[in-house]
Amino acid sequence: MSKKIQAVRGMRDILPEQTPLWQFLEDRARAVLEGYGYREIRLPIVEMTDLFKRSIGEVTDIVEKEMYTFDDRNGDSLTLRPEGTAGCVRAGIENGLLHNQAPRLWYQGPMFRHERPQKGRYRQFHQIGVEAYGLPGPDIDLEVILLSARLWKALGLDQLELQLNTLGLAQERAAYREKLVAYLGSRVRALDEDSRNRLHANPLRVLDSKHPDMAEVIAEAPILLDHLGSESMAHFDWIRGNLDDLGVQYRVNPRLVRGLDYYSRSVFEWVTTRLGAQGTVCAGGRYDGLVEQLGGRAVPAVGFALGIERLIALLEEAYGDSLAKDPLAYLLLAGEQAQARGLQIAEQLRDQVPGLRLQVHCGGGGFKGQFKKADKSGARFALILGAEELKRGVCGVKPLRTDEQQQEVALDALADFLKNQTR
Repeated sequence: MSKKIQAVRGMRDILPEQTPLWQFLEDRARAVLEGYGYREIRLPIVEMTDLFKRSIGEVTDIVEKEMYTFDDRNGDSLTLRPEGTAGCVRAGIENGLLHNQAPRLWYQGPMFRHERPQKGRYRQFHQIGVEAYGLPGPDIDLEVILLSARLWKALGLDQLELQLNTLGLAQERAAYREKLVAYLGSRVRALDEDSRNRLHANPLRVLDSKHPDMAEVIAEAPILLDHLGSESMAHFDWIRGNLDDLGVQYRVNPRLVRGLDYYSRSVFEWVTTRLGAQGTVCAGGRYDGLVEQLGGRAVPAVGFALGIERLIALLEEAYGDSLAKDPLAYLLLAGEQAQARGLQIAEQLRDQVPGLRLQVHCGGGGFKGQFKKADKSGARFALILGAEELKRGVCGVKPLRTDEQQQEVALDALADFLKNQTR
């Protein structure tokens, strides 16, 4: 016997019992995004490796340790996308979407990072991303935050905390960086290995360290907010003031820097305590320099990405299996005549009852076995059709989830019966 092939470590199947929650999330997200005027863009899973080196930053865990990178047959270095923003910017530049326009876009799909698999973190994971271009003011920053807050309402999720910070302008970060490097250099013996590697290449990322031994060092580090100018603070204060006016609660987290190099000015995360270490379910901010960094004209940009797997974990807790889309009815067929006629009747019912979920028994077998399959399907009703029922022009209807008695319904009235059950 040949060796059984299993899924790649860190990549998993999403089974039929789980997909209703995914469909619920995707449907609600699409409705909210369309309600704000965002249009869907569909992006390649594979991009040139240089795209991510230039956008994310070469001295990052993602580029250094986590990307799935390979050479194709032409010798080009390609990478399975570890995030969506860089590809969206590339598509915008390449297709002229950013030229004298201010598009608002969204996308969804799988991303790939070679991380240590754990609950809420997989090597193939899924995101919904939102991007708005060409709008420099804080009003669009506020909109994407409000959009994300409305999505939680649409999903019926609460207990998510909004955390805010601002990274200011490039020159302000450069001045702050000097002070941070001097401080971290004075504490170099207390730094973990990753933080020492980042000390001169990307010191702000040290503030993003999750290493427990770094907590004290980070707590005593200089605060970026104390080193920002009036323009940056006015942008940030406008967002905060309007969130206050709208009753959206938040917490300013001065250590929030985000894990990617391209962020500037406002950054935010939605976090929860219900998922253990993987508490961030949505994160984003402004990245005004990224389009120019990737070869386009300077275009301001803001957006966020949400982790679908982490939201699914919250939805499982909130809804259980109540969103399962079991069939309304399961059609049992006894005898050759019923098997042939039953498929025709099923097609007629689907034509007459929009959205009808009707499963027809296939594969033969006796009534006892068919009833077991009908019950296992989760259907509310078993529809029973045999030679005798066909002769009299009726169908037996047996409720499977209640103690109601079986009844007979005329075949020409069956569509109306099923319509009434779907209301």
